[in-house]
Amino acid sequence: MRIDPHVHCRDGHQAYKETIAHVFEIAKSQGVDVIFDMPNTDPPILDAGDVEKRLALVPLEAKGRYFLYIGLTANPSQVQIAVNCWHHFKEVVGLKMYASRSVGPLAIIEDDEQKYVYQALTVMEYKGVLAVHCEREADLRPDLWNPSNPETHSWARPKNAEINSVRNQIRFAKDVGFGGTLHICHVSCAQTVDLIEDARKEMKITCGVTPHHLMFSLISQQGPAGLFFKVNPPLRWKEDVEELHKCLAAGKIDWIETDHAPHTLAEKFMPPYLSGIPSLYFYKYLINHLISQMNVPPNLIETMTSKNILRAFGPKLAHLIC
Repeated sequence: MRIDPHVHCRDGHQAYKETIAHVFEIAKSQGVDVIFDMPNTDPPILDAGDVEKRLALVPLEAKGRYFLYIGLTANPSQVQIAVNCWHHFKEVVGLKMYASRSVGPLAIIEDDEQKYVYQALTVMEYKGVLAVHCEREADLRPDLWNPSNPETHSWARPKNAEINSVRNQIRFAKDVGFGGTLHICHVSCAQTVDLIEDARKEMKITCGVTPHHLMFSLISQQGPAGLFFKVNPPLRWKEDVEELHKCLAAGKIDWIETDHAPHTLAEKFMPPYLSGIPSLYFYKYLINHLISQMNVPPNLIETMTSKNILRAFGPKLAHLIC
């Protein structure tokens, strides 16, 4: 059994891009059995009503294999509602915080608001997974972005934005004694992984890597098709990709997550030049490449596509454990 714990099904006002049903069709073709859906939808998934509407869209044959995150805002009552949903719905596997603006309306920008989230979750004795999109807003350089030169997206969202945000999340979690698992989504450089490795000594923390951050580099954004490869966090230099490969081979990355995020070609190649690519389509190729070209042992592949995920999400996935 393989799990993709990070996909963006677009049902709602953006169903023209993607649907839960179609994601399961892709997943089947790629050897993926279970998916976790992200909450930055339109409208976003923030309360019990949103969860119920979402679950009503899951095909009958996918019941028990579809899970979702509920999004967080800086509103205290909404954080409490999110935690209640995690307790009430077996399909809600965790909470998701966007620590910068990305795609969609969800974002908690200020450091004090982010720290409040950790404080609130600690007071509420939340023990589940808090997944965070880490790019520190203060380090972003939107003035450098030029769509006629797509690689400038990587300059506008530099490595330091990710590294500093991860450092902040670890510090906030430690300062308040957060008892859940902090998950750092889609790491894009080895420096981030190093911070996470060091933090494992003192807290529960995991990280994931995407096919596109393992397979493509900034070179892919140089040329006519460069806008297709615009993602958040951005693609990095070839040397960064090689260092990520080493981190993966050393078992320092907990799981592979596709961050499957489809948009129309018009949205990619014309304003608003949206970030995100449909990486679930690359899943099977990546697994085969890791085994045949990088000599990653099958047991490590199983660990990164199933075992670590089952371990981190515990009782929520108990029925999947044979």
